[in-house]
Parts: sequence; structure tokens; C-alpha cells
Amino acid sequence: MKKPLLALGTLALALSATVSAETLRFATDASYPPFSKQGADGKMTGFDPDIAQALCAAMKAKCEVVPQDFDGIIPALNAKKFDAVIASMNITEERKKAVDFSDKYYNMASRLVAKQGSQVNPAWFKGKKIGVLRSSIQEKYARDTFVKLGAQLVTYGKAPESFMDLKAGRVDAAFVDAAVGDTDFIKTPNGKGFALVGPDYNDPKYFGIGSGIAVRKGDKALLARINGALKQIRADGSYDKIQKKYFSFDIYGK
Repeated sequence: MKKPLLALGTLALALSATVSAETLRFATDASYPPFSKQGADGKMTGFDPDIAQALCAAMKAKCEVVPQDFDGIIPALNAKKFDAVIASMNITEERKKAVDFSDKYYNMASRLVAKQGSQVNPAWFKGKKIGVLRSSIQEKYARDTFVKLGAQLVTYGKAPESFMDLKAGRVDAAFVDAAVGDTDFIKTPNGKGFALVGPDYNDPKYFGIGSGIAVRKGDKALLARINGALKQIRADGSYDKIQKKYFSFDIYGK
């Protein structure tokens, strides 16, 4: 009789472990290299998914990273389609009305991508078509500044679409995170003859204090765990290891 009892006990422990195993679902933009990209196999790769995996390891949880178009990512979070968003989302006062944010996990200026030698000044914007990611902080800033200088905005569901139109001459510039413009376009064959032009754009009123991980309003327990995990991966070298995989400079910022 002892062997069946032992077998039942082992089975109970296994079932208990299965029940208690936690999976955290992080959503990210599927087309924002080098921060995130979905491969042909459906797997999400890039800085954001790697950071999500490192955070889950620190929290001793399983991790699932799922794709979600950026313009619908906050509504989908609040509809409980996933637990958190790690999608290079700037922490701003406007967004804080809809979600709660972790501490920043990086901070990078936005830049214009245009033909090499473009002399960007207030007069340059008149009549220019500028591509922006729909619902991004770049779109908000551009509507409040570039449009007033005479520019016309063209919005896209995915950042690489603006680069395709820039190459084809359908827009005059793309306004994106500097690293995205540099890595995903300028350093590729399609980016020949283009460069990051004009100043850094990092007005805290629009761009906040950096990019954070978003959770649903009031989810204080998960937020505390994520912040603790961020501190841990910054301290134990995991963050630096991931950063060096994608960037040749410090993107965490001051």
C-alpha cells in the first residue's frame, strides 16, 4: 500500500506545482527594431523582449511576450489581454491617466531621419511631409510643433512603413527614437543617403523621463515586483549584457 500512496503524493505535488506556476504576459510592438521584432517563426526578439525575459527570471515567473500594434496597446492592456506592456513607451502625464508605470528602463531622445545634409530649422518644416508612428509620443509632439511650422504628418501603424515611404520619396522625413532610425534604416542598404538630422527632441513635457513598463491602474503588487526586478537586473549585470547585445552606447540615460 505504501507505493501507491507515494505515487499519489508525488502526483499531488506535481499538480500543486503546475497550479502555482505563474506566467506573466508582456505585450510589445512587433515591428520596432532593435527594441522589438517578430520573426518568421512568430518569436519576439529585441531589447524589449529580452528585458521582459530577464525581469521574469528575477521575479521567478514564466514569461510570455506577445505582439500588439502600438496604437491599440493601452486599450488591450486595460481589457486584460496581457499583464504588462514593454514597448518603448515614454512615461508621460497623459498616459499616466490610463496606466501605471514602472521606473524608467531606458531614456533616449527622438530624432528626424531625412536626407543627409538637411539643414533643419523652423523654415525647413514648411511643406514637408513627416512620417510618425500612430499614437506615439512623436506624433503628439509633431502635431504640436512641426505642424504649426507648416509640416504635414503622415501616420503609420508600424515604424518601418515610414522608412519605406521615406526611401520612396513619399515623405520627407521620419520622426522616431534615434536608435530605431539609426539601426533599422540608416545602417541598412535602404538608408544610404539618409541620416539623423536636426537636434535631439527630449522635452520632458512630451517625452517624459524615459520609457517605462505599463501595468493596469492600481496593480500595485505587480508594479512593485517589476520595479524590484528592474533594480535587480541593473545590479547583477543582466541589463548591461542585454544592452550590449543591441547597442554600442548606454541607453539607460542619466
